[in-house]
Amino acid sequence: MGRAHAALGQPAADRRRVRGHRHRQRHLPRAGHGRGAAAHLRADLELLGARRRHRALRHAHGRGAAFLFGWTELVVIRAAALGAIATVFAEYLGYFVPLSAAQVRYLAAFAIVLIGSINHIGVQRAAAVQSVTTVLKYGVLAALGLLAFTATGGSTKHFTPAWPAGAMLSPLASALIPVLWTYDGWADPATMGGEISNPQRNLPIALIAGALCVMLVYLVVNIGFLYALAPAEMAGSKLIASSVAAHIPLLGGAGAAVVAAAVVVSAFSGLNASMMTGSRVFFAMADRGLFLRAAARVSPQFNTPSVAIWLASALGVGYVLENDFAQLADKFILGIWPFYALTVGGVFMLRRRRPELPRPYRVFGYPFVPALFLLASALMVLNALLTDPGNTGVTLLIIVAGVPAYWLRGRLWPRLSTGSWR
Repeated sequence: MGRAHAALGQPAADRRRVRGHRHRQRHLPRAGHGRGAAAHLRADLELLGARRRHRALRHAHGRGAAFLFGWTELVVIRAAALGAIATVFAEYLGYFVPLSAAQVRYLAAFAIVLIGSINHIGVQRAAAVQSVTTVLKYGVLAALGLLAFTATGGSTKHFTPAWPAGAMLSPLASALIPVLWTYDGWADPATMGGEISNPQRNLPIALIAGALCVMLVYLVVNIGFLYALAPAEMAGSKLIASSVAAHIPLLGGAGAAVVAAAVVVSAFSGLNASMMTGSRVFFAMADRGLFLRAAARVSPQFNTPSVAIWLASALGVGYVLENDFAQLADKFILGIWPFYALTVGGVFMLRRRRPELPRPYRVFGYPFVPALFLLASALMVLNALLTDPGNTGVTLLIIVAGVPAYWLRGRLWPRLSTGSWR
């Protein structure tokens, strides 16, 4: 959340083409993610222990849908996520050491390799890194959000007008796509369900309480930032968090540097979390025979999915060297949200096909809550096709390319894609 908040000011404002209302876009995902987390949790827990997202898709929609998700996770979602987060990490390090555009990309690639190495040597070490960096990033972000209300030049006039004249829904929805990336991660704990103790109790806490905490911190930070900076100044800043800190008298001249360091920590934390969860999707698919069996190999020394980790790292490096931050954020959201919708839609499918399944968690407001999530997801993708057909079309074509890949999988790669190949 913090890393994306610090990076999205200019792209979101440029795409919106409406002055002064980025903060309203940032508030819109809150309700959608609350509905999605609840419904997503139900889909995961209805599967008798099959808590990974690809397995939820397989049970609800068949092996083809599960393979298509794994394909998209491989060639779009995780690679774009790692690349985007690593780009923010490198850009804010550039506050301390001037870097060219090429050097930013090389540094981002190095960060991905470093995170891959940490995850290779053990999930405990990766989890320790995650715990420390999470506490640091939320503490600094919350403090910055509150201190922003003391900023020189801050004004409540930055929040007006409440709603501009003319059409706004389509530009708002277009800018919402990269903003959704700042909230993403609410469903990721489910991918590690097999490694979580007492998942029926702890997964609901991780998904729902985690989403609520992010919403609260984000709301405080977002309102504080908009109070401190005029909309035009916010849209023109490449390092928006540091720009806010520079206006806070209490932080003095070191404020911008402190915040830049906090964003670096936040980005490193997000990079680690993305690697921890994403690599295990590849591992789980390969273990079920839905992917190259080699990706299911486990390091004999560290007991981690080493091949899957380095596969994710290699693709992330490739993406970060070829795309800028805005392109990466868009590709991530357009890749993952159709599968969020399919997973939540699986609640309806499983309820009809397998009514005998135990349901330890029942989503509040069923069937209206998951139905609202499905409607919002469909409208977002449709609007993206209408307003940005080029980038959206390319991303969707890459996803659809997984259909012939699934067909070829059982014909050209039979020994590579079955459980008998080692």
